[in-house]
Amino acid sequence: MDWLQVALGGAVGSVARHAIGLALAGLAPLGTLAVNLLGCALIGWLHGRLGQVAPERLLLMTGFCGGFTTWSAFGLETIRLGNEGRVGAAAAYAAVTVVLCLAAVAAGWALAR
Repeated sequence: MDWLQVALGGAVGSVARHAIGLALAGLAPLGTLAVNLLGCALIGWLHGRLGQVAPERLLLMTGFCGGFTTWSAFGLETIRLGNEGRVGAAAAYAAVTVVLCLAAVAAGWALAR
């Protein structure tokens, strides 16, 4: 049943992302920024409230937040590294993720032309 919780949460998160995109249409990239900020704030709040083992994590964090924005998972992973005292690893992970993801978008776009 774990996969069902993830799927349900992901479906709702995806629809919420689409709704925010529609509400902020024409204001690009504010829709994406709003979703990423909301998703990061939400996953941080949920992690703080639910802890590591709560069964709701699959529905709300993996599912909803994952469907809403994967930036929230990136943010949580980076902060967790820092909280573990691995500040260098957190900084490296953040830098590498941003640079490589932008490069991957550029490469995909170039390949599509």
